[in-house]
Amino acid sequence: MKWVKDNGLTLALMAFFLGSLLGQVFFGHAAENSERLQEGHSALSLAEYLASGAFLSSVFENWESEFLQMWAYVMLTAYLFQRGSPESRDPDVEEERPGEAPGRMRTVADKLYAHSLGLALLALFLFSFLLHWANSARHAAEKAELSGNLAPPMLAYLGDPQLWFESLQNWQSEFLSTAVLVVLGIFLRERLSPESKAVGDPHAKTGA
Repeated sequence: MKWVKDNGLTLALMAFFLGSLLGQVFFGHAAENSERLQEGHSALSLAEYLASGAFLSSVFENWESEFLQMWAYVMLTAYLFQRGSPESRDPDVEEERPGEAPGRMRTVADKLYAHSLGLALLALFLFSFLLHWANSARHAAEKAELSGNLAPPMLAYLGDPQLWFESLQNWQSEFLSTAVLVVLGIFLRERLSPESKAVGDPHAKTGA
């Protein structure tokens, strides 16, 4: 079927996403209830778990780091170079992009569209971070209520070490994996992948 062939990459990635999300729901629900029962609290139904700060915080904590990674990758590759990597522009070539003649950037709309990918990824990162922050604060409030303690206000929770531990443990892995891809692409190949140089290309060649 032509439509499936034309959109196979997106379909496969979304299938992996949904499968992983369902797995997170199943195992997260079990883990949360195991912890609650050990502490002498009642178990949550699946619906209660899906609406809880514990689940939503974990979801948006991960989305936040992925969108940050993609935004940083798009922006850094626009201005910085890595000689030999297929993920980089060639530092010795001043590229001219089709459709970027001086007359094409006269309006605000043109300028916004010229940076629309970076802006969209930044917006998705900020949106995910806000939802992570809100739901992590909810999770802290839920745990405080169970233990009879007072939860910090949401604004105060922005300075809580737990929020930044949750974020930074993911951010560091995203930046590491991106750096590894950039460097490994200098020396290694994956035939037919647009993220790889051709098998016979020299290591020093920059760009796919």
